[in-house]
Amino acid sequence: MTTAEQTGNTAAEEATHGVVLTETAAGKAKALLDQEGRDDMHLRIAVQPGGCAGLRYQLFFDERELDGDLYRDFNGLRVAVDRMSAPYVEGAQIDFVDTIEKQGFTIDNPNAGGSCACGDSFH
Repeated sequence: MTTAEQTGNTAAEEATHGVVLTETAAGKAKALLDQEGRDDMHLRIAVQPGGCAGLRYQLFFDERELDGDLYRDFNGLRVAVDRMSAPYVEGAQIDFVDTIEKQGFTIDNPNAGGSCACGDSFH
């Protein structure tokens, strides 16, 4: 008997990803989602080709559930990462900063070998 069988877990349970949202980032994203008045959406984190360094992050609210999506919950905010993006963002930490110099979500990704000057893309 495997550990999963002993605890009653099944393969139907959601698989999780390794992205971490700080409490501040999760709170801000949840507040933005609440403003939309939609409880059928989640935050999606994706990596797409583009930008001056080769890959670009995308963070957006999405109601779609794609085949192979990985999910985690952060204080009531459901966060999805598609299976193709997951290896690129494994271990990444997303924060929200609000200073006089900068406002927005930041991504600290240990998998990024480098990034462009604008900070919008990485390789």
